[in-house]
Amino acid sequence: MEKVKTNFIVVSLKKYIVSILSIIFIITLILYSKTNMEAAKEGLTLWATSVLPSLFPFFVATEILCNTNVVYLAGKFFSKIVKKIFNVPGEGAVALIMGIISGYPTGAKIVVNFKNNNICTQEEAERLLAFTNNSGPLFIMGTVGISLFGSIKIGYILLITHVISSLIVGYIFRNWKKDYVHSELFSKKEESQKAISLRDLGEILGNSIKKSIGVILNIGGFIVIFSVILSILEEAGFFNIIGNICNIFNIQKDIGISLISGIIELTNGVKKVSLLGISKLNIIVAGFLLGFGGISVLFQVYSIVSKEGISIKPYFYGKLLQGIISAILLGIILCFIVI
Repeated sequence: MEKVKTNFIVVSLKKYIVSILSIIFIITLILYSKTNMEAAKEGLTLWATSVLPSLFPFFVATEILCNTNVVYLAGKFFSKIVKKIFNVPGEGAVALIMGIISGYPTGAKIVVNFKNNNICTQEEAERLLAFTNNSGPLFIMGTVGISLFGSIKIGYILLITHVISSLIVGYIFRNWKKDYVHSELFSKKEESQKAISLRDLGEILGNSIKKSIGVILNIGGFIVIFSVILSILEEAGFFNIIGNICNIFNIQKDIGISLISGIIELTNGVKKVSLLGISKLNIIVAGFLLGFGGISVLFQVYSIVSKEGISIKPYFYGKLLQGIISAILLGIILCFIVI
């Protein structure tokens, strides 16, 4: 009888968990309205001054690119090496390169475009998703290296380890659903990759802008919401609890708080780490956070891929693994380099 009651409670919680969390969120919004408003403004400012100008042009450009034969030509050029190393179509090189250049969540957006245009199967899309969605060089070197740590050298080291760890994750995930039998017959890639004429450019540009606006607004919403969530957690004393737990396990309190903040929202966490000063441990923690990307980015990616039936699991496992590999590589490199 007790077991039946327990199962009933568990099922009920699962059924109403979203409703319960929504009510709690609304209550905390009212209780901490002043600090939440400031946090929302900061998140909106971050989106308007950094994310929007840096990502929006890339989103438009990648949308246009996916309507040209450039992706197909790149697929032919990189086909053998990309297929051999990562077990994905040669076009995956475009997703990897653009994902690294543009930053989160461009890689995920391109992967979805590939699946929609029959350039890859769902299983190949999931493999690509695991390693092509990365922090961009502008963010790693400009924001983290120069602005936060005050060192271009640290920026270079973080960028190099970030890219290498991404490639390692891609190789590890080459066997993801390798034996899965895909029954759908895909049309020839040549047919889905046509050259754009000047006559078509206006229409494609307009459609690309419309699609990109939707994605960039979605990202802005996540940034604002997670900025508010961090503010609520801080006001509710959550980080004090984290600090006490760190003291019990003899872990530096500020490092623990910065790590948890970054796991929730990347930029906030990396900023907290940089304020602790330049040390090997702080750089390693920053490298892990850049590799993992944070729960905020995870939800951004999920909002992009969920409608296409692409599983978020390989992305989560891949980013967690990338964070760990980045931290290990940084630990090795920093043994031989003076910061």
